[in-house]
Amino acid sequence: MTWLITGGAGYIGAHVVRAMTRAGERSVVYDDLSTGVEARVPAGVPLEVGSTLDGDRVARVLAEHRVTGVVHLAAKKQVGESVERPLHYYRENVEGLRVLLEAVTAAGVPSFVFSSSAAVYGMPDVDLVTEDTPCVPMSPYGETKLAGEWLVRATNRATGLSTASLRYFNVAGAASPDLADTGVFNLVPMVFEKLTADEPPRIFGDDYATPDGTCVRDYIHVVDLAEAHVAAAHALRSSPGRDLTLNIGRGEGVSVREMIDRVNTVTGHDRPPVVVPRRPGDPARVVASADRIATELAWKARHDVQDMITTAWQGWLHHHPDAARE
Repeated sequence: MTWLITGGAGYIGAHVVRAMTRAGERSVVYDDLSTGVEARVPAGVPLEVGSTLDGDRVARVLAEHRVTGVVHLAAKKQVGESVERPLHYYRENVEGLRVLLEAVTAAGVPSFVFSSSAAVYGMPDVDLVTEDTPCVPMSPYGETKLAGEWLVRATNRATGLSTASLRYFNVAGAASPDLADTGVFNLVPMVFEKLTADEPPRIFGDDYATPDGTCVRDYIHVVDLAEAHVAAAHALRSSPGRDLTLNIGRGEGVSVREMIDRVNTVTGHDRPPVVVPRRPGDPARVVASADRIATELAWKARHDVQDMITTAWQGWLHHHPDAARE
């Protein structure tokens, strides 16, 4: 098969491309390079530059490369920005998906894997979030991901397109330093940035109803995440018409304070964090139940938090060599 990986020049997308290649699948990257990096695309993998909003361009790429499956990762993904620019997020994430699905179904492509997010759940008041936990997103970003799932599922029912919506939890780590996340939007790189500047990491609130008062999250290594995409792609190929919605997490919660302590240890720093006011909308605890993906895809995360922090730090040093401690 030939898989079109939209957003394949991004942090997660580049890992998915490499996982697909290792699994013997052929990939084509489709990316507008607004945040993606051309150098992340491996030699021998075609790169087509374009937007998912350009239906004619998408249709040409599908035809020229004889695409037989799509993994759709291209999207805007910053929660705060989505609050400030909701119309932009709905256009890019929902309309872009609609245009892509229209081209995919017109071309007769049989399989479609959609990158969703745990943001669809909002603030679940449960110890473990299952795929049946009610979805009450709290940001336009989360809303666009839930609307995307609805579009994907409706297309499955109407056309028989095999579909999988994968709800990511908190992604960290890197397969190699050059593929590390260069954005500073998630906890681990945010802590790296503060430590590099010789400033204390920040904890947004320590009065939550959790063991140490700080938010608890489920962290997943990007390599495990990428391998889950391969497993989903293979499942769709073997079961035409299938429709899956799956959490991708480890089922283990780690608090913000615990993560900062671990980052300090791995990086050789000793910078106690400072507590600042809560951020609006941060739930106390969001931890995945990973039972369904184990049953449906025989997939289980292999990497632990130590691996995530260590490989992420190696990547940070690759992109920020001045951060190395003597």
